[in-house]
Amino acid sequence: MEFRRIPGLPPYVFTIIDALKIEAGRAGRDVVDLGFGNPDLPSPEIAVEKLAEAAHNSRNHRYSASRGIPKLREAVAGLYARRFGVTLDPETEIISTIGAKEGFSHLMWVLLQPGDAAIVPTPSYPIHIWGPYFAGADARQVDIGDGTDAAGYIDRVMEAWEYGWPKPRVVVLSFPHNPTTTIATKDDLQRLVDWARERDVVLVHDLAYADMTFDGFRPPSIMECEGAKEVAVELYSMTKSYSMAGWRVAFLVGRPDVVGALAKLKSYLDYGTFQPIQIAATVTLNEAVDFPVEVSSVYESRRDALYDGLQRIGWDIHKPAGTMFAWARIPEPYRDMGSIEFATHVVERCDVAVSPGVGFGPGGDGFVRFALIENEQRIAQAVRGLKRGLERL
Repeated sequence: MEFRRIPGLPPYVFTIIDALKIEAGRAGRDVVDLGFGNPDLPSPEIAVEKLAEAAHNSRNHRYSASRGIPKLREAVAGLYARRFGVTLDPETEIISTIGAKEGFSHLMWVLLQPGDAAIVPTPSYPIHIWGPYFAGADARQVDIGDGTDAAGYIDRVMEAWEYGWPKPRVVVLSFPHNPTTTIATKDDLQRLVDWARERDVVLVHDLAYADMTFDGFRPPSIMECEGAKEVAVELYSMTKSYSMAGWRVAFLVGRPDVVGALAKLKSYLDYGTFQPIQIAATVTLNEAVDFPVEVSSVYESRRDALYDGLQRIGWDIHKPAGTMFAWARIPEPYRDMGSIEFATHVVERCDVAVSPGVGFGPGGDGFVRFALIENEQRIAQAVRGLKRGLERL
């Protein structure tokens, strides 16, 4: 049988490194895994307790609402008021999604169809590139750079729209950015909002790392910008901020007609997240307000350990101000290798797993991504392995 959509997907390059990592483990080697960005910190205790309590109530075993229960949407509105000074209507401007990937993918279905186009960054979190393709649209990839120049990227987005045809209907953004760790200021986002208000463009901002930032930096929500609700929607997830990756709890907020369109589509597709999870998420948002700060401090310490260690061994990288990653250009003595070959070398010679940059799009092939998912002691072990195995440094 000829399948639809599947044949067009490229090989998932991360599986190459995973296979090498498994092979090394079977051989008795201890590989420090800094590849897959899977949060290792436990979820808030209050979330676990409330989940168990709610799960014991059989009334919560029935179908829920795909929009999210009202109290959960009210809690999200409270979060945005506290964190960003933004007022959201829980009825018309907030919807719960089964994780940000689900919300983003189905959002592309309501915004795009065959013949349409979206502008997406490259390199990028893979679903940001493939979500438009799954909707049958064209994803026009714009180089986001090395992680240091959000303003330049925004200029390139505007240029790509002006010279592209048909005109893209959607611009996908994510600051702080995975994998490049690029950060944007409110002025950067306001410039995009002002630009989009003069065109028939929807801005889709994935704020996955809203709270995982360092050195006092506080990333803005696009909803803080004047006129944002006319042109923008934003995804906020509990995955990173609350270390609740497996719970699959996220939200789309912003422009009411877009939120409403996604709600209508989802009413045909699902009955929402398991209700005890929604109840636990509600209590967590309302009562564990300091938890994201605690999580961020752990990752900042790991960021410092990795950055300082790489500097000591002669691998100069940009110091990230946000996300749970470090985006590292392949060291000059190894730039004859592509990112897959270099990442393979690092597993085999250094006992360290990293993600090859090409897995995030063609703009990433000169880089690898470190995920800060091990403690400082394990990161120090990884640095020692890199020093031992990268003999050209």
